[in-house]
This record gives sequence, structure tokens and C-alpha cells, in this order.
Amino acid sequence: MNFDLSEEQEMFVSSVERFAAPIDVEARRKLRLSPTSYDRARWQQLAEMGLIALAASEDAGGMGGSAVDLALVLEAIGKTNAPDPLLEHGILPALLLERGGAGDVLGGVLSGETLATFAWTERGQRYSLKAKGMKAESAADGFTLTGEKTMVMGALMADLFIVTAEFGGETACFLVPKDAPGLEVRAYRLADGSIAGEIKLTRTPAAAKLTLDPAALDAIVADMRLYAAAEMVGLGQRLLDDTLTYVKEREQFGVAIGSFQALQHRLVDCYAKEEQARSMLYRAALTDRGDAAKWQRAAAGAKAFIGENVDSVAREAVQMHGGMGITDELAIGHALKRVLVLARLFGDVDTVLAEYALAA
Repeated sequence: MNFDLSEEQEMFVSSVERFAAPIDVEARRKLRLSPTSYDRARWQQLAEMGLIALAASEDAGGMGGSAVDLALVLEAIGKTNAPDPLLEHGILPALLLERGGAGDVLGGVLSGETLATFAWTERGQRYSLKAKGMKAESAADGFTLTGEKTMVMGALMADLFIVTAEFGGETACFLVPKDAPGLEVRAYRLADGSIAGEIKLTRTPAAAKLTLDPAALDAIVADMRLYAAAEMVGLGQRLLDDTLTYVKEREQFGVAIGSFQALQHRLVDCYAKEEQARSMLYRAALTDRGDAAKWQRAAAGAKAFIGENVDSVAREAVQMHGGMGITDELAIGHALKRVLVLARLFGDVDTVLAEYALAA
């Protein structure tokens, strides 16, 4: 089997690397400490590169990227330790809006003019997609929503919220603009420095209802699990590369600590885990998507395996750097914290592994 990248894939990976190159550790830290933890002008530049459009089909105005194309882009995002929330605010909204029949809104997301986020988590629901606390009711001019959501990523900078709510005994998705009456946001920072928040809706009118059933939502979650795993593979490579450089330079007892056999063995283990994670990623990305059950099982297995192994690589990297490895002064600390967030997005290791076991 030929695993060489196509010309288009190499172009996108190179574009991501060039785009992320000017953001060093200090610039990344300052960006995360800004009021919204990100820069809208940078988001516009990212959209102009066509990275968000990869997630939408050509018929919907996108570029029709494959699962492998998107996985490669997100792996590059992770390897460069870029702060860009392409996964949660680019790819995810694009998938929801296109498959939900909101083509009129999708164009703004693909162009970068509209920044959307998905509000689906509720207290006491763990990683369940089923909406219980958020209720939707029919109104004379559409629908109104009442309830609360937690861990809404990018809550402060989002122009549009895609909110799940219980409607007629089923979970449905509704579009709520940020300036809708009755919408309240309480923001807080996540481990990786990005800003999430809790939103409260009180008879808030929805702009539209998406045509997404629970099966369609499950399929999108499978996609997101794979792409989160892809970014973690990239982060794992960055963690390993930086650690290899550090142990060659850091001296103790007059020699580089990289000459210590115990550290060499642990680094070999990290290398093996990273290579196995990358192989698992490509194996899942190449799975036949025509078989929904097989695709979702492969994505769950990949996320569980990659999440556990990259987390192990990250912890080894921090330990070899010592106390400064956990700080925001080094890329190591930023990468570890991003891994912690991604490993729990749409299900932590135990959750997705249990789903994989049931499906198998």
C-alpha cells in the first residue's frame, strides 16, 4: 500500500507548518491569555487557506477533503503546537451545518466570517449526546429553548451556538445567535488555556432547527474522535522531538542526560508508542465509511488507543524536563495541556474503550 502523501496533501501540511511557524511559546501564551484566548484576524487567515472548507463537500461550497486529508491537517496542527481551534470551531460546525441542511449558514463558517460552537454537554450527563436539561418548544415563529449547557468551547468568541435540546422525545439541534434574548454566558478557562463556558437559555428563540437525527450525530462524533486523535498524534510527535533535543543538551554529572541508558529505554518506548499511534490513526482513517457501525467502532478504538499512548508520552516528556516541563514557559507544557483536553473530547479513554468493546 502506498502511504506517500499526494501533492495536495503535502501542500496543506506545508501551509499549516508555515502558518504556525511565527507562533512561538511566548506568542502562544500571550494569545491564550487574551480576553477570548484567540485572535479573530488569525481565524480569518486560517479560513482563507481553505482549512475549514476541507470539512465540507464541494456541493456545499467546500473542498471535499477526505478523512485522511483532515487527519493530516490536524496532525500538522498538533505537531506545530498551534493554538488554532480548527477542530472544535471549524470542522465540527461545518459537519453539523452541512449534514443538518443549514447551507445558508455554512458559507459564513467556511469563510471565517462566522465562528460557531457546539453546545451539547450537560451536568450529570458525562459524555452522553442525549439532551435532558435543555428543552425546546414550538413557538409561533419557530422554537424557543430553555435550559443550561456546560463546557461550551469558545463560548466568549462564538457568533453562533449549535445547541442540542430535547424536542418531542428526541435530541435535536438548534441554531442560536450570540445576541439572542435570554442567552447568558459564564466563561472559564480550560486546562489548555482556551476559554469555554456555561450557557443558560431562558425562552431563547432559535434561528433554525437542523435536520440531524441521533444517528447522524453519532456519525459526526465518530469523525470528531478520529480528528481529535489526529491532533494528539501530532502533539505526541512534538513532545517527543522536544524531549529528544532537551536530553541531548541537558547535562548532569558532566554528561548529557540522554546518554543515560534508563532514559534511552524510556524514550524508545515513547517512540514506539508514537509510531503505533500514527499507524492506528491511518488505519482508522482508511476504514470504509459506508459501514457506519464499522466506522464508528474504528474511530472509538483509535481515540482510546491514541489518547492513552500520547498521554503516556506527554507525561514522560514532562518528567524528563523536570518541574519546568509543566509550565507555560515551554512548548511541552502547552502540548500536555492540549492533550488533556483532546483526550476527553467526546469521551475519555475509558468511555470510548467501553463503546469499542461493546461494538466489537
